[in-house]
Amino acid sequence: MAFDEKMANRVREALNSKDIRFEEKRMMGGLCFMVDGKMCVGIAGLRLMVRLDPHIYDESLLKPGCVPMDFTGKPMRGFVFVEAEGMATRKSLQSWIDLALEFNPQAKSSRAMFPGKSTRSGTSKAVSRRILPKEKS
Repeated sequence: MAFDEKMANRVREALNSKDIRFEEKRMMGGLCFMVDGKMCVGIAGLRLMVRLDPHIYDESLLKPGCVPMDFTGKPMRGFVFVEAEGMATRKSLQSWIDLALEFNPQAKSSRAMFPGKSTRSGTSKAVSRRILPKEKS
């Protein structure tokens, strides 16, 4: 499954606006943005994947465009997809990313979620992003 490059740029811009250091990894049929080595948000097709606190999962599903993430046919509590209507504006996209960033410190790393499995594939390319202060003219 391909991902929308325009959406990827919107996510990069949103993370950069918060001075967040992140890595990009192609996985799960799309593009994932890793913060502190943990999956934070991603793009699958035209949808945003958001990893959020399982305690606010049900409440989040009531928001426009939010649907359960169901890669395997069984919804994963703590992961949601957001359709285009739920992230049409910069502010609405930023609110989803903020929810993911709030949960990130408590989130388990991929290795903790899937013990014994490698989180690296031979075809995955990670790109580290770092925001540098702008030089004054």
